[in-house]
Amino acid sequence: MAAGLAEFDVVLLDIEGTVCPISFVKDVLFPYALDALPKVLDEQWDSPSFSQYRDAFPEEYRRSRDAFEAHVRDLVARDVKASYLKALQGHLWEHGYESGEIKAPLFPDVAPFVTETHSSGKKVMIYSSGSVPAQKLLFGHTDAEPADMRPLISDWFDTVNAGPKNNVASYKTILSKYPDIRPARWLFLSDNLKEVDAALTAGMRSVPVVRPGNEPLPEDHPLSTVAITHFGPKST
Repeated sequence: MAAGLAEFDVVLLDIEGTVCPISFVKDVLFPYALDALPKVLDEQWDSPSFSQYRDAFPEEYRRSRDAFEAHVRDLVARDVKASYLKALQGHLWEHGYESGEIKAPLFPDVAPFVTETHSSGKKVMIYSSGSVPAQKLLFGHTDAEPADMRPLISDWFDTVNAGPKNNVASYKTILSKYPDIRPARWLFLSDNLKEVDAALTAGMRSVPVVRPGNEPLPEDHPLSTVAITHFGPKST
């Protein structure tokens, strides 16, 4: 890390492109959900357990199974980060995680970093555009040691309980939940420069993360000069 853990009380982590490869989400999770969707709709469309996901969609898509499926596929194709889509995807991924078909491939330095941070008395929290249930599924079924990292995570934030990740107000909402922790004692790590900038504007400390498979950061952006590549002392 560019700065020691002693400087922070909370480490807030993004997921995609920060703790796991972007390719896992785009090439594994998204296709898995779309493959599972037709069977789930056939079997669960009218079930009470599915209604919470169906009824969260705009009204015009709730009336028809086919319209619902078409809308889901369109949202995924356009990478729209709608909260109701994220909730449905978490539901679709649940079977894959629990059956062992899906395991989240964390970058090798993530589990040691999270473990060390937690052991040192700091809080580790997650903030992702994926729903909180989907976040918990991912961290509960990893290829790391420990495989279930949920006990090490203190809190979870998404676009529903915090807000859009590019908005300064979202980070202020997160901060407001912990009024006893000064904003400067928070460190937010993300591969997205707009998110890093929003966190900085809210008063948090934040640096961008560069990982294999990510789009290169623009060389002329001032935040690119402080980017890290590894959650450890040898980070550059």
